[in-house]
Amino acid sequence: MSNFQLGLIIAGAVVLIIVVAHNAWSHHRNAPKRARPSGEAASAAADGGARQEPALDAAPLDLGNAADGEPVGHVVDPRDALDLPLPLAERRGGLDALIDAIAPIAPERVVSGDVALAALPPTRRAGSKPFAIEGLHEDARQWETPQPGHRYRHFQAGVQLANRTGALNEIEFSEFVMKTQAFADAIGAAVDFPDMLHEVARARELDQFASEHDAQLTFVLRARQAAWSPGYVQQNAARLGFVAGAMPGRMVLPAAGAGLPPMLTLDYDAQAAMSDDPEQTALRDISLSLDVAQVPRAEQPFARLRELAQALCEAMDGVLCDGNGAPLPAMALEAIATDLEQLYDQLDERELSAGTALARRLFN
Repeated sequence: MSNFQLGLIIAGAVVLIIVVAHNAWSHHRNAPKRARPSGEAASAAADGGARQEPALDAAPLDLGNAADGEPVGHVVDPRDALDLPLPLAERRGGLDALIDAIAPIAPERVVSGDVALAALPPTRRAGSKPFAIEGLHEDARQWETPQPGHRYRHFQAGVQLANRTGALNEIEFSEFVMKTQAFADAIGAAVDFPDMLHEVARARELDQFASEHDAQLTFVLRARQAAWSPGYVQQNAARLGFVAGAMPGRMVLPAAGAGLPPMLTLDYDAQAAMSDDPEQTALRDISLSLDVAQVPRAEQPFARLRELAQALCEAMDGVLCDGNGAPLPAMALEAIATDLEQLYDQLDERELSAGTALARRLFN
């Protein structure tokens, strides 16, 4: 074999090695980012990295002071959590003339809760609108859904005038009348129905107001370079307080009070979340959503949305975009914040403040 042939073989081998190495590097560079195991996160912290990225099951931080043996901060014993009182769920608002058509029901005699329960219609809707019957508890003097063992002299039936499916129409009002009349006949009572045309007109006006003041914001976080795996997204979101939602591909930021809708929602591809090997699935974007009417103004949900969006963009090397994929500058976010303040004021003036029971019912 001549030196020339040997040189060609060596050169070919070098080119082949370079191609293989480049392909391997490209595959590694473009592979979706994965959640880091707890061991890797701990090693990164031990190496003195500027940013610590603990895993979901990372060990708690050591709050002790090595110099004097005194704790630096308040040390929490996990067993103390067992003694903490559970937060009380917000009491749901009942029928309200502001958003309901209400019909008083006057029985001929006192009616027990058991009899009233047996007479209730099987469904709690009239068409697409929520329908309810309440009794005035004699002792508490409060309207409530009929309860066993309680006694009632007065009842009222109501149907919601509007929700996100539209305004109450004549057919739905007629269904409300039929269900209410059947209940009244069963307990021996008389009903005083409101005028249908008047209530339908009220429903249309309320629906017009709701349509003009219904804000549901959705921002998109898009990967700059490498895609993300579902586990990587979940890990970074969990560090910021998000928890798994009821549906695949959804995480929520819980509200401050128990039993309330979540403050924010994070969504990504549900098919990716349910795939056989989620860590091999590539996500190029995720969405952050705020249903304005469902969250109290005092919680400052939009400020929280901006804060968490920025934190996720920094942690996952992403860029914040609008629903069409266009990057959102800070000036645009400030304009949105100003518009939201005006929206909150208008909802307050209508006695439908964001986050209240009435607002959550109307914008649902």
